[in-house]
Amino acid sequence: MVLMGRSAGAQLAMLAAYMPNSPPVKAVINYYGPVNLTLGYNDPPHPDPINSRAILKAFLGGSPQEKPGLYRDASPYTYATGKQPPTLLIYGGREHVVQAKFGRALSNRLKAAGNQAVFIELPWSEHAFDAIFNGVGNQIALYYTERFIAWAVHQGR
Repeated sequence: MVLMGRSAGAQLAMLAAYMPNSPPVKAVINYYGPVNLTLGYNDPPHPDPINSRAILKAFLGGSPQEKPGLYRDASPYTYATGKQPPTLLIYGGREHVVQAKFGRALSNRLKAAGNQAVFIELPWSEHAFDAIFNGVGNQIALYYTERFIAWAVHQGR
């Protein structure tokens, strides 16, 4: 099984793959998903077109200061210190919803824990770059996604 998600769906896919007692997952793919909700709250993008803090407060019932456990538990970054499935993270370099630096930090944390992670930053792309199917960002993302899945599913055979 390979899990993939975009934006909030990527966060959920990673939680499903990373949390203790998860079903066996060969790989997980994250397109511009939030990975550290506390840092996302404390360091929102500028400009912030979706009012990230208001969304996170509504989602988790308060700020990180009020609900630190919920923010920690809802962040894939929390679980990146143990053994995790290979992970592909793709973010837009001009991202104004979920900043690429958070995906890069998760990739680094996964690698430091001995996991396989690939981080790709599309320098000209914004959130939901894949909505334009023939766009350059989506074509590059599809190219690497297809190869990553083929590699992950067939490794160890």
